[in-house]
Amino acid sequence: MQADFLLLIAMLLPILGSIPVFIVKKQGFRKAIMVLVLAIQVIVVAGIALTQHGSITFLTINDWLTFKLTADTLGKLFACLVAAGWLLVAIFAFDYFAKDERAHQFFGFFMITLGTIMGVCYSANLPTLYLFFEMMTFATLPIVVHYRTKKALNAGLKYLAYSIFGAGMALWGMFMLTQNAVSLDFTAGGTLDPVFAAQNRSEIILAYFIMMVGFGAKAGMFPMHSWIPDTYPAAPPPGSAVLSGMVSKMGVLAIIRVTYYIVGYTTVQYSWAQTVLSIMVMITIFMGSMLALKEKTLMRRLAYSSVSQVSYVLFGVFMMSPEAFLGAILQVIYHMLAKNGLFLSTGALMQKKGTDEIEQMRGVGIRLPWVMWTFTLCSLSMIGIPPVCGFVSKWYLEEGALHSGTGALGVVGIVVVMVSALLTACYLLPIVSRSFFPGEHFDRKANLNFSKTSWYMTIPLIILAAAVLAFGIQPVFNGLIESIAEALFV
Repeated sequence: MQADFLLLIAMLLPILGSIPVFIVKKQGFRKAIMVLVLAIQVIVVAGIALTQHGSITFLTINDWLTFKLTADTLGKLFACLVAAGWLLVAIFAFDYFAKDERAHQFFGFFMITLGTIMGVCYSANLPTLYLFFEMMTFATLPIVVHYRTKKALNAGLKYLAYSIFGAGMALWGMFMLTQNAVSLDFTAGGTLDPVFAAQNRSEIILAYFIMMVGFGAKAGMFPMHSWIPDTYPAAPPPGSAVLSGMVSKMGVLAIIRVTYYIVGYTTVQYSWAQTVLSIMVMITIFMGSMLALKEKTLMRRLAYSSVSQVSYVLFGVFMMSPEAFLGAILQVIYHMLAKNGLFLSTGALMQKKGTDEIEQMRGVGIRLPWVMWTFTLCSLSMIGIPPVCGFVSKWYLEEGALHSGTGALGVVGIVVVMVSALLTACYLLPIVSRSFFPGEHFDRKANLNFSKTSWYMTIPLIILAAAVLAFGIQPVFNGLIESIAEALFV
């Protein structure tokens, strides 16, 4: 089968697969359908990754509004990561929602969201990306408000407001770019006419800045970040895992596409936009870490951690050097693994303890060792301690900042990243320590009623923990990402 038809299948399969998921109420049948669809999805995405990419146009309105899909190396990488991560979260969620009467609704929108994300990953141009980006927002909203509590509904409204406002800014910038771009198709190095871009550089840089702030809302970049601490804790932990691990990365992907595939990094390099955006990212990194430190619940602490850690990626993107770009994409991969592991571990703890209060987590490592060992390894990755994978990405980010040519800006960025790593250790390691070493006054008999986690929960946690460790020992993605960077930094 040709790659272009596979692109349509990758987008439509999860969406069509959601129909029986919504309808079927028996858990066994629903699990079987989802596993089958998601397994086929992984195979299809892998097939696209292994074939020569083609493209397919599914709607043409005019010369500027053409909606089409393609599969370049960057899109293939993001799609493979999302498809694999989605399957693991789904397996975990089977047991988590075993007693939830509205589980079919969560899983239905869960599948639709995957289809929209595939559209974002395989978008061939900016209008297509924007279309699926907006569809993704509305598909994820029911996941956020699943519990239908006042807290969840308020979080959903906040999420929707920030997403729509951010998308509006991105659309405004896109309209401005149409006056200066040769094409809105994604092309390595950018599509701007060099002569015209030089003559209209001020307008282009302004349009670029507006789009970065707009798409940055989904990634949680300051000042469009405040929806995250309310949204992630309000959603079920499996929903928080995909929001932080995968959905936020679509904001990152959009920023990368505009920076390196439309505008071209040389157009904005050393401009006021690069400086301001880099400062905004540094503020986000430091602020997210500081706010995480003061939180008393695991979900809100992890939410602020996501604000900080995703901005590591943006820091690498805005440094605009090959090494920083390598670090940014590695951070995408490794944060996806680690944060999925952290949110799913937290979900397992909440199911067993009935709370995510950090003070209530003393001794849980004794009764739930697999859960807490996953939490531990993922925490070490977030901090950037070898041999886990987070160390590798942060190393390249700091090296890239030194080679970025931004002078003091890059040096300050390195300091911020190092301080953030220290703060990350301060808000994650005490949880680990108290879980395994609760102290001599801890009543061990009080915890004998802990039931073990099911294999539905345990297997995804083991896989994520193993991946965090294995990719730190053997960084297998470096060569692939370097090939992407070579096409961009010519």
